[in-house]
Amino acid sequence: MSEAKIFNSANHPVPPVRRDLHLIPLDHNGEQVLYFHDSLGYVPANFALHPQVEPILSLINGSFSIEQMSRAIQGKIDQEQLLEFVQLLDRNCILESGNYRHIAEHKEKAFEASLVRPASLAGESYPADKNELHEYLEQMFNAFGVENASKQPEKALYAPHIDPRVDQQVYAAAFSSLKNLQPARVVILATSHYSGYYPELYDNTPFIGTDKVFELPHGSIPVDMDYFRKLDAHSDSIGFSVSDRAHRIEHSIELHLLFARYIWDHEFSIVPVLVNTFEDLLYKPDGHLNDQIHAMTSLMREMDDDDTFYLISGDLAHVGKKFGDPDPASSMRRDVELFDKHFIDSATKNKPDHLNELVRKEYDRFRICGFPPLYTFLNAFPVLQGDLLGYHWWDERERESAVSFAAIGY
Repeated sequence: MSEAKIFNSANHPVPPVRRDLHLIPLDHNGEQVLYFHDSLGYVPANFALHPQVEPILSLINGSFSIEQMSRAIQGKIDQEQLLEFVQLLDRNCILESGNYRHIAEHKEKAFEASLVRPASLAGESYPADKNELHEYLEQMFNAFGVENASKQPEKALYAPHIDPRVDQQVYAAAFSSLKNLQPARVVILATSHYSGYYPELYDNTPFIGTDKVFELPHGSIPVDMDYFRKLDAHSDSIGFSVSDRAHRIEHSIELHLLFARYIWDHEFSIVPVLVNTFEDLLYKPDGHLNDQIHAMTSLMREMDDDDTFYLISGDLAHVGKKFGDPDPASSMRRDVELFDKHFIDSATKNKPDHLNELVRKEYDRFRICGFPPLYTFLNAFPVLQGDLLGYHWWDERERESAVSFAAIGY
């Protein structure tokens, strides 16, 4: 951070609060605070302020200077204190400012230059200490793991990437079914949640790879570089990008590897691929994106062998007020579960065209984040059939929202 870039003016408009931040009221040791959740991870962890600052935050919208803000609150806080508060926000990447852009770009370039993709959820969604993590996973799989699974996947597993603090059962049941397998290579097709923040990098690139070693508390996992280079060699036809900043904080691959590394004690390599939004399919089902998908899936079939297993990372519906619906998720549950039933039926019967029609029918009304990676896989391997391993609904009642998710073995 450069102090020279920190906002320092009484009469210029203060940069606005970043629109991509979520302000969440929380109880901290019996005291109410405003927690600033930053999906991109630029704001320091656990940055929070007293709710009394809300009226001032409402004025930091890009229109008011320090002088104007002071007049608006009738001088209750002097200009020097207001500027100090604004500078506190700026130093912590709360504002859409030059300092924020400088810090963000520095962090992204440092990640891109690194040879390692560090665990981004360790210490938050699961223990960061190796021994504590082992105990955590042991307890989870002992409680919910499936012994002698009758529906053991042979080629692929479609499983969620919901926070394991929400539902341990679905992970343990899904990944314990893989314990008798020993693949040498694991191709991971996973939902990309953050590529939309970088349109200049990922326009016209539905597939985003990385060659970084994935680092987890219980072991590191290298990339299969031969496979990666073949994807890169066909980047134009398949829409494959090796600009990997979308991987920096993405959880959809990390959570699958968390459980795969536990359930498999042999060495294996991975091919981590984030699958971008397939929104263009909703409007142009026979357009350029469709050509890229089919070029990618043809290449996957060509490179497949008996030592390759596939992990497909995706949840199902995201509904309720948290996701922009006017109604609470509880009022939508019956419709969502009916939709999910049809979606899962098409997925297990390997009917990608049916999946596409379901999602297109109401322009992805239920925000099925697992559709792009699953659609890709099914087009690559049209003869495989699936078995449903579990279906769950997470009701986040306090926010009137919900996420549904399932596990399918192929």
